[in-house]
Amino acid sequence: MANRRLAPAAEQPASFAFTPENDAWAKGQIAKYPEGRQASAVIPLLWRAQEQNGGWLPQKAIEAVADTLGMPHIRVLEVATFYTMFALEPVGRYWIQVCGTVPCDSCGARGLKEMLHERLGPSGHVDANGVFSWLEVECLGACCNAPMVQINQDYYEDLTPESLGKLMDDLAAGRPVKVGSQTGRSASEPLGGADTLTDPTLFDGSRIGAWRKRFEQTEASQGGGDEAKSSEQRAATDPKPAHPDSGRTTERAPTDAPAQRAAAGQEPVKASDRADATRGEAAPKAIKDLEPAAAEAGAQSGLPRDVPPPPPATSGASDAEKAAEAEEARVSETLATLPKDASPEQKADAVGTRPKALDAARAGTPDDLTRIKGIGPGNSTKLNELGIYHFDQIAAWSPAEIAWVGTYLAFPGRIDREDWVGQAKALAPSGQ
Repeated sequence: MANRRLAPAAEQPASFAFTPENDAWAKGQIAKYPEGRQASAVIPLLWRAQEQNGGWLPQKAIEAVADTLGMPHIRVLEVATFYTMFALEPVGRYWIQVCGTVPCDSCGARGLKEMLHERLGPSGHVDANGVFSWLEVECLGACCNAPMVQINQDYYEDLTPESLGKLMDDLAAGRPVKVGSQTGRSASEPLGGADTLTDPTLFDGSRIGAWRKRFEQTEASQGGGDEAKSSEQRAATDPKPAHPDSGRTTERAPTDAPAQRAAAGQEPVKASDRADATRGEAAPKAIKDLEPAAAEAGAQSGLPRDVPPPPPATSGASDAEKAAEAEEARVSETLATLPKDASPEQKADAVGTRPKALDAARAGTPDDLTRIKGIGPGNSTKLNELGIYHFDQIAAWSPAEIAWVGTYLAFPGRIDREDWVGQAKALAPSGQ
């Protein structure tokens, strides 16, 4: 994404100029800003130029916007290359921008990218029919409904590879599609529906406002008619007692602190208090007899000034963390010997043994692998693709099989660190 460049010269048009309608619109945008601040209109003008040019920005359009605003060409080029909302190469009729940041990635965006790569090819290129192109972008601001994509100017949320594929089929065939959540979620409410503010008493007045009824009853019980005092009148003539520290003047007995005793010409510490403090205890040690601090004890006094102190004896890491670190180091050393273009399967085969797989889930119903801490929806889908559907399969993994799966999923050591096998044994039905 950092390598954003203009399209090749062969794809660049020879010239660009706004249509009369767009030129009038551009002048209206520029007029919104005071004299000398016309450059503030650069983004809307670039956006309109992109729309006019079929969804992407050629070099001549960037230069035309710069000339319209009186800006150096390089300044407008900097803006166009910074924002991924501006496509610098031709795009398909439907331009798919896939959010790849942490919330979407954790909820299955990698599966969306893999599906798009298999169906359309590498990102940044238009498919053979000119219908689709795709690009991974940074956060698009729909994190609650991750994973999501933006197609042209609309958001499509709560996606899976299957639902995104069906969405693309409908768009290509000209069928109507549903914008927003693809699972029926309303706006950004919690998964499964709203679960707050559902108590009817919050809205029928039986809870909120009940205090007023009790207040009126108390007013009536303290007198009626014209003789009854309002709460403001009572507060003025009969205030409630305040806390001592609430700002009102209060009388306090003087404390018997050493400073006050000394000011009165008395012993700062009473003899009885001194006797209580030392009763049953050994005499206090002199400062010279106390144990010296570490730096004073001469522990490092023999080290030259240019020699760093020795590291701590222990790191405090748990056995699981140490095992995970060792596994990561072993896998890294092995993978360093493989070609850079090695596939995930080739990398995994080099460090471990592929676990036994099932052709399908037993009884057609897989276990919910996301109940294991560390397995999200994306990893659950990948494990199912490997033929891993049930807790007892994971519970039976050997160290070699753990190494294979961890490397295949691109996080060696994590399975040991999070103890997937132990969690799976606790979740697996007895007898399996």
